[in-house]
Amino acid sequence: MLVGFARTSTTHQKYSLEAQIESLTALGCDKIFSEEVSAVASQRPQFDAAMEFVRDGDTLVVCSLSRFARSIRDLTKQVDILEAKNVSLKILDINLDTDSATGKLMLNLLSSINQFELQLLHERQRVGIEKAKAAGKFKGRAATARAKTDKIQELLASGMKPAAVAKQLSI
Repeated sequence: MLVGFARTSTTHQKYSLEAQIESLTALGCDKIFSEEVSAVASQRPQFDAAMEFVRDGDTLVVCSLSRFARSIRDLTKQVDILEAKNVSLKILDINLDTDSATGKLMLNLLSSINQFELQLLHERQRVGIEKAKAAGKFKGRAATARAKTDKIQELLASGMKPAAVAKQLSI
């Protein structure tokens, strides 16, 4: 069985959830799990559901490696889970399938390169922020929660739960 998983971090992403679902459907996925949640989020309920759902002989299909794993460590962990269940992983944008030894080798190589690129990006970002700070042009993100302290306290005092307060005030 082909089981698809689609994810976007925001509604504004170029590679939209709908485009991913269309690709997975066109490939013939029998079941598709999808969610709109950041990869760094601690909870990815639909990803967890897809990983739980797959069975011996299935193939989990994603459109991009970045939709599947957050880091090399996360990739290794998730692939180990799939291998223990005798499930292969297919990544569409790089035409990779872990059903073969070559596919597994390529996955490891590409994930290492992906991690390297991510670290370089973060390093360049830190350098840029430091330069902007030195020039007095970077002040950091506006403290949205601090600006709403009075309203937060008022809602908490009325008995509202912290999660509901955060949602209502968009913080």
